[in-house]
Amino acid sequence: MTSGDEQFPAAQKALEEFADIEEQLQSPDVLVNQSLARKLGKRYSALKQVVNAYKAWKTLNDDCVVALELAKTDPDFEAEVNVIIPKLNEARTLLNNVLVPRDENDASDIIVEIKAGAGGEESTLFAGDLLRMYLKYAEKRGWKTQIMQATETDIGGYKDVTLAIRNTNPEVAPADGVWANLKFEGGVHRVQRIPVTESSGRIHTSATGVYVYPEVEEDEEIEIDHNDLRIDVFRAGGPGGQCVNTTDSAVRITHLPTGIVVSMQNEKSQIQNRAAALKVLKSRLIAKKQEEEAAKNSDMRLNQVRTADRSERIRTYNFPENRIADHRSNFKAYNLDQVLDGDLDAVINSCIELDEKTRLNKCVSWTRIPPQQEKQTTRAVKN
Repeated sequence: MTSGDEQFPAAQKALEEFADIEEQLQSPDVLVNQSLARKLGKRYSALKQVVNAYKAWKTLNDDCVVALELAKTDPDFEAEVNVIIPKLNEARTLLNNVLVPRDENDASDIIVEIKAGAGGEESTLFAGDLLRMYLKYAEKRGWKTQIMQATETDIGGYKDVTLAIRNTNPEVAPADGVWANLKFEGGVHRVQRIPVTESSGRIHTSATGVYVYPEVEEDEEIEIDHNDLRIDVFRAGGPGGQCVNTTDSAVRITHLPTGIVVSMQNEKSQIQNRAAALKVLKSRLIAKKQEEEAAKNSDMRLNQVRTADRSERIRTYNFPENRIADHRSNFKAYNLDQVLDGDLDAVINSCIELDEKTRLNKCVSWTRIPPQQEKQTTRAVKN
């Protein structure tokens, strides 16, 4: 067996960076710089998983080395070796997993846009179902939610709605972050059911588009040339509060180079709606840039929605069979009612596992013991 330095060069670099960040976080200069402290804190949480996994593996590896040496002269230690080796293999697998490069946005908060697609009024009703599903899921996770913008219909659906979901625990590990768990929700969600507007009892198929991207932090600098923006103001529609529907408080911002359009009308003042629209625009621009860079590197994550059309579906919600099916991970279950009530863990985990498997297949393992070495180790114990 070799030392951790030789088997895990990536882990050694992680330990060095972890110690460096730990020292920086105690610096008065960092403590007064909230933006830097927050970025260092996220990186610290990510590296902590590697450090803990490495220490667990290192302890077992050292114990195994000692036990193997003692077993050469004392057969009583053979049993101890047989107990340690399975635990060592498990620790090695865990360390390999945490060493796989994670999405840098995993700890980020998110913005979710839900847009009605094919299916008319039924699609707007399903958009409302999806909104409630994400609100209940966030509530179960202890996350904070804010409906930033919504265009409601007369029958209780939504033509479009923008939802912010934020984690309130700064100590959470990146793997438990909002983006880490909900980034795969982006895509077309297909629903099969008898609409409330259907009098003949026929099952209809409708589609609703979901867009998910990391929320830009308040103090994160993004250069936007105001000459590239067209800003329109108009009177808000729908069920508004005092002054909302009587003044030109709604704002629509069009980013001319990309064609991205963001509208906000939920706030009472034009200034508040403009600020909210700019924040969403910045988040979408960052997401667009990151996806373009990822595509160039052939490391694109599971595709998000391109058009809110039935042919681009990622998931199907079949009400007559109470069935939920994800077409990327091949997940299928017959608890649709529970899923719509916020019980999303199983379907989300299926997408996370698929992504991690894909990343592992692309990642060169630092520590896999060649089969011949494993056989030699076993023979050494028997001898």
